[in-house]
Amino acid sequence: MSFERGMAAFNLEMTDKIPRTEYSAQRYWKLINTVTGIKVDENSSKDEQAKATAAFIKAWDYSYAWGVVIHSQYLNKCRTRMGHATFEAGGGDFNNKVYCPFEDPEECLKFDAIKVYGEVNERDALATVNKYYHERREAYPDAVNTTGTYITLVSGLIDIFGWEMLLMGLAIDAKQMGKVTDRYAEWMMPFFRALADCDAEVITIHDDIVWTSGAFVNPTWYREFVFPNYKKMFAPLHEAGKKIIYTSDGDYTEFIDDVADCGINGFVMEPMTDMKYIAEKYGKTHSFVGNADTRILLSGTKEEIYNEVKRCVDIGKNCPGFFMAVGNHIPSNTPIENALYYNEVFEKLSKR
Repeated sequence: MSFERGMAAFNLEMTDKIPRTEYSAQRYWKLINTVTGIKVDENSSKDEQAKATAAFIKAWDYSYAWGVVIHSQYLNKCRTRMGHATFEAGGGDFNNKVYCPFEDPEECLKFDAIKVYGEVNERDALATVNKYYHERREAYPDAVNTTGTYITLVSGLIDIFGWEMLLMGLAIDAKQMGKVTDRYAEWMMPFFRALADCDAEVITIHDDIVWTSGAFVNPTWYREFVFPNYKKMFAPLHEAGKKIIYTSDGDYTEFIDDVADCGINGFVMEPMTDMKYIAEKYGKTHSFVGNADTRILLSGTKEEIYNEVKRCVDIGKNCPGFFMAVGNHIPSNTPIENALYYNEVFEKLSKR
C-alpha cells in the first residue's frame, strides 16, 4: 500500500493514512539493527547494507524514496572542494580536502560551463537516469522512486565556485554572475531533456537556493536569473507530464510563490521554511514533504517530540499531497529511543 499511497498523494488524492519518507535514517545502522533485527554496520558489505536498508524502508513504510543521480560527478573537471564534516556512522564521509581552482573572483565571472565541461551527451544522460531509477525501483518496490538532479542551478554554482568565490563574484558584478548562471543553465538543459524522456513519473529537483537565514543575495537577482531559468529547464518535464518535486535546504519561505510559479508539483523543505504557508496556499494543488525538526529528535523530550510530530500532522492532515518526514535528516547521533518514539507517534497520528 505504500506505493499506492505515495502515488495517490502526488496525484492529490486523499489516502487513509498520511504517507511518509525520511532521509539518512536508512543508513543509520544501529537504528536499522533495532528496527529490523538485521546485524549490519558501516563495515558490512554493500550487499548486506542494501538488504538491510530495503528492510528498514519497508518496516518504516516509506511511500516516497527521495533520490537524484545527476550530481557533482559531472563537475569534477573544475570544481571547488570544501571538505565534509562527519555525518555518517563510522565517519566514512569525512573529508578534509579543501581546494579552489579559481585564484580570483574575476575568473568566476568569465566561467562558461559548456566550454569547460563540454556538451552533455543526452543519450548517455538518459541511460544514466533510467539505470538509477530502475535500480532504485527494484531495491525499494513499495515506495515511489524517483530520479533527478542535485546540481540543478544554484547548487551547481556553489559546487563549482565554493561560497567565498561565488559571493565575491556576486558582490563585484551580480549581472555578470547572472550571465554565468544563464550559461550554466544552458549546459544543464540536456539533462532535463533526458529526465523528460526517462521512465520515472516523478522527478526530484534539488537546488539549495538559500541559507538557514534566507536569501544570500538580493532577491531581485533570483528573480532575474534563477527562476526564469527554472521555467526553461522545467519546460521539457511539463511537456512530458512529469511530477516535479522541488527541494531546497534552508529557509526559502520568501521564494515559495516564485518556485510555485515555475510549475513545480511539490515542495520538500527543512523546518526553517514555513510549511503552514504552503499548506494554506498550495495544500489542495501541490504535494509537500516535511518538516519535523531533527534537533528535537536529537535532544528533545518525549513531549517535545510528540508536539513536533503533531505540529506537522495538524498542518498537513487535511491536505491530500502531504508526506511526513523529518525535515533535515535523522543522522546517526540521534538517540535510538527518540527515533523509535518519533516513529511510534507518527504511526499513532497518521490515520486520517
